[in-house]
Amino acid sequence: MWRLSRIRHKAGRAGYSLEELRVKRREHEKALRQARRDRQLVSRRLLLNEDEGQQEAIRHTCSDENDVVSLFHNLQHSSPEREAHLKTLSKSLRDLSAQLIFIKQENSIHVLVGLLTGPNTRCRLQSVCCFHELSHSPHPSVTTACLPATPYLLTYLSGQSTRFTELCLYTLGNLCPDSDIVREKLLAQGIIPALACCIELLQAKDASEKIIPLVLASSLPSHLLAVLTPDQNFALAPAIECAWCLHYLTCSGEDNRALLACGALLQCSMLLVSLGGAVAQGNKAEGVELLVCPLLRCVGNLLSCTADVPDACLSDVGLTVALCALLQAYVQTRPSLARESAWVLNNLTARSCLFCSALITLNLVPNLIQLLPFSQGINTMILRVLANVAHKKEFCIQLAEFGLLSSLCATLKMAEQAVVTLSLDILFMLFASGSQVVEDFVREGGISLLETFQYYSEEDVRRKAVYLLEEHVLSSSSQCTVSCIPSS
Repeated sequence: MWRLSRIRHKAGRAGYSLEELRVKRREHEKALRQARRDRQLVSRRLLLNEDEGQQEAIRHTCSDENDVVSLFHNLQHSSPEREAHLKTLSKSLRDLSAQLIFIKQENSIHVLVGLLTGPNTRCRLQSVCCFHELSHSPHPSVTTACLPATPYLLTYLSGQSTRFTELCLYTLGNLCPDSDIVREKLLAQGIIPALACCIELLQAKDASEKIIPLVLASSLPSHLLAVLTPDQNFALAPAIECAWCLHYLTCSGEDNRALLACGALLQCSMLLVSLGGAVAQGNKAEGVELLVCPLLRCVGNLLSCTADVPDACLSDVGLTVALCALLQAYVQTRPSLARESAWVLNNLTARSCLFCSALITLNLVPNLIQLLPFSQGINTMILRVLANVAHKKEFCIQLAEFGLLSSLCATLKMAEQAVVTLSLDILFMLFASGSQVVEDFVREGGISLLETFQYYSEEDVRRKAVYLLEEHVLSSSSQCTVSCIPSS
């Protein structure tokens, strides 16, 4: 086999220190976080009727033009069947073509608004169901057509039944994210003081400039935190909605000092510790993952903000245990939740040496190492966590004793470039800690593995592999360590 010392891709003198390597990794993570926030800001939610399931909900009962027109004409005439016609119409409006046909009918929206404000409570409920289906439409003209209903939807937030109020709230939320016209009108109508739980509005692209400051200046964050803990009488639903609302607040702006000041990070962390303990004991109540997901995102976003995080929020190592428990519990069934857990763990270990130490002293590293074969971004996040730990030189020997070297030999063979790059970075930090780690790596067959990178397409990977081999593994003096690694 060709030795790497004979190829052209020499390491040279160019390099960067351990701290520069860490800074570069943090800058990359910052860009990834911003991309995450942009993706998470906008979403619509469709409430199902109590008498139907998920499979029934996706069936469109009538999308034929004649059926939609016939239903509309029936609604214009008072009859005992009007409620039934409205119910059929609301189901048919799940189809985009039916939505477009309906809004093109003359006075169709005004007829629906008339029924929404009429004396018949059953017809009012079915009318708001129709508007809710329209609000879920991907077509912008359908969203704009619903404008005449917004004043009444706002008014009904403070009354009627719980189901009616819920439908009005979600309908308004669906209308907000993609329409500047609707959003400006709702702000002018005083939606911030009118809404006790202004959740979906916080997803707007301009929320950080126009909406979030109004919300943070109000008492809403404190009320949300007060309702965040699950209540025995109302199960998880209120806590889930509050957690999602807090999530939209945390990902709509870089500065989360107001939320940190009112204890959002501490309370979300404490609830995660509680949920993680329950999940670790096999208690996976229905819907608990719907609460875990926004809590993870809240904690992750608050930890990654530029504001100083109070020490009290970073003193409970139980959060480390909880995150590892959630990661292991959901890695098979809900990999997206496992990835979120690893992301928060990365933000924790990047901020505080205490959590790096906790992974070592609580014997949690072996559990993380076992998850490195999992893809879908999970192994990448776990490698980032291990890199944070390896950055502390005093932990490197223990990482090697946990069997990390043999696992890195496996990740170096993976196809994902990010996995390979992070594996080489961790090796560099481990090698810099002493010659014993290098000798253990050689016994794992590391020389031949590094030699294969002479054929790797990515130049930066080739240079790093060459440097590790020539300056550490094949160095004439095993006592000589170098504190830099080449970059592209």
